[in-house]
Amino acid sequence: MALSLAAFDTEDLAVISAHLQDARLTLSNVAYLRKRMRFVMVFHRKCREAPPDIDGRCHSGLHFERVLSASHIGFDLSEKERILDLLAITFDATTAPAGTVMLHFMGGEVIRLEVECLEALMKDLDEVMPVSLGVGGV
Repeated sequence: MALSLAAFDTEDLAVISAHLQDARLTLSNVAYLRKRMRFVMVFHRKCREAPPDIDGRCHSGLHFERVLSASHIGFDLSEKERILDLLAITFDATTAPAGTVMLHFMGGEVIRLEVECLEALMKDLDEVMPVSLGVGGV
């Protein structure tokens, strides 16, 4: 049941964004590999594609290729244990096929990637883990 999705245009990226909506990201699981022109992240996401009787989560890796630069707004990268909740991922073309990928997080935090072209891959890293709900559904 593990997902593997690629994005080469805005429609593909919208599908990845939908699967990662409300996913959690810890800053210790983010890296910009400048020499390889790759930006990588690991999210803990709700698996909406799981059967309706299973409320589950899984870890998903997401990486962008051909990344020219990476910047951030609203947080300090040294706060490795900081958790960000993803709202959406967008792409704005500048000089085709180049553009800007924006990862928008709850609270106004943003990761901004300047890319030669849109090339992303999201892949589940483990199977769905059922979430046991405690008192109050938390």
